[in-house]
Amino acid sequence: MPPRPAATAKTARAPQKGQQTKAVIIDAALNLAAQIGLEGLSIGAIAEVTQMSKSGVFAHFGSREELQISVVREYHTRFEQEVFYPALDEPRGLPRLRAMFANWMKRTSAEIDSGCIYISGAVEFDDRPGPVRDALADSVNTWLAAMYRAVVQAKAEGHLQEDADEKQIAFEIHALILALHYEARFLRSPDSLARANAGFDNILARSASPDAPGMALDAARRRLKTVR
Repeated sequence: MPPRPAATAKTARAPQKGQQTKAVIIDAALNLAAQIGLEGLSIGAIAEVTQMSKSGVFAHFGSREELQISVVREYHTRFEQEVFYPALDEPRGLPRLRAMFANWMKRTSAEIDSGCIYISGAVEFDDRPGPVRDALADSVNTWLAAMYRAVVQAKAEGHLQEDADEKQIAFEIHALILALHYEARFLRSPDSLARANAGFDNILARSASPDAPGMALDAARRRLKTVR
């Protein structure tokens, strides 16, 4: 005898409800981790925040480590959606590289008060091998590889000088973000955002081709600033 329609619908809704509950837990855990770090996460803390039972949270993850890894993956997914994918709408080369940095700066600015899990996680797990550290390192390496590819593409498009060091440029761009976090979040330097943007402009002024997109305008702005 085939199952009754009501029973079939109830069975179909169960996995969907479970996924929705898990998404709520991950979202709460992500917000909490931004404030206190991944190490501060626990089944009990998330149960308190979500007003669920510990057994209910445990049923979705099974361990504190699995919860931490799920948070890292969700953070990476949101990072890609906000920083990487919108930049793909820009043409290859400097326009796309500029967009990636601008999006990264926008997200970094929003995280000055809450904190970046990539950075706080690196401090917490830099010398602690294991699945959580691996998940963090994989996420960061994936993003840095995307940034490096954008630099390589800019050179291939003729937007960077022939002798430009792609790895050095990508390294310095990453260094700007790390310095921004330290200066803005820890030292509360009021001009840190402006200095990070100026640092990016300096990288391009040193490495970009004179006729690369946007460089003529940047040069004009620098001359005007010098005159003033």
